[in-house]
Amino acid sequence: MAADYLTATFGLEGRTALITGAASGLGYSIACALGQAGARIIVNDLSEALCTEAVEKLNAQGIAACGKAFDVSDANSVNAAVAHLSQDGWQPNVLVSNAGNQSRMPVVEQSPEMWQSLFNVHVNGAFNCARAVLPNMIEKGDGRIILMSSVAALASMPGISAYAAAKGALASFTRSLAVEYGGKGITTNALAPGFVRTKFTVALQERDQFNDFLHDSVPLGRWAQPEDIAPAVVYLASRAGSFVNGHLLAIDGGLLAQM
Repeated sequence: MAADYLTATFGLEGRTALITGAASGLGYSIACALGQAGARIIVNDLSEALCTEAVEKLNAQGIAACGKAFDVSDANSVNAAVAHLSQDGWQPNVLVSNAGNQSRMPVVEQSPEMWQSLFNVHVNGAFNCARAVLPNMIEKGDGRIILMSSVAALASMPGISAYAAAKGALASFTRSLAVEYGGKGITTNALAPGFVRTKFTVALQERDQFNDFLHDSVPLGRWAQPEDIAPAVVYLASRAGSFVNGHLLAIDGGLLAQM
């Protein structure tokens, strides 16, 4: 009985999930979690070779997966990729917009081009992907959109102005999509992870002072692992999360709760 309940509530059989930036790190962990829950996985990244490698690793776990390399900041590429996937029977009804980049420097040292590059990937990337998958979701009256925001959308630190601004925009975009398309059977939510131990944060991991800060500031006293974040995506993509809409879920070990 317990297994039946878990499958009915959290199982993702019949779902096809497009995960951007999924060849490694947090995106790959999310792909594994969704796949283990029963979803078919579309791995996106910039490199076709990395997509292929990730797909092979997923297939080895018994997860049905395919790869699609494209740049999320290029609307034409996104539209073409989603059209090709749909023609091949891989029409996404779950979108996890995870692709991102980073620039750590003071505002006065930040070039307009670098500032814009973060918005191109994080914000425009989420817009391009959502816009591409929404028509099918609207037609079917069913869909799940999960955007990757950050605790930086809620609290900041020196040197991450572009990243924080982009993640804040994603939180607002989440609410807008939730209000605009909730009535059509589509939920939109965002995650706000704290500091996750991936290649994306290697520069911070190598700083003793930052590790001391993290130990003191996070009540759980440690970095997050990708596996700490991925289950929340399963929840939001499943029947269990069907009445959660427009929410920004912080997964930060208590970082934002502590004064």
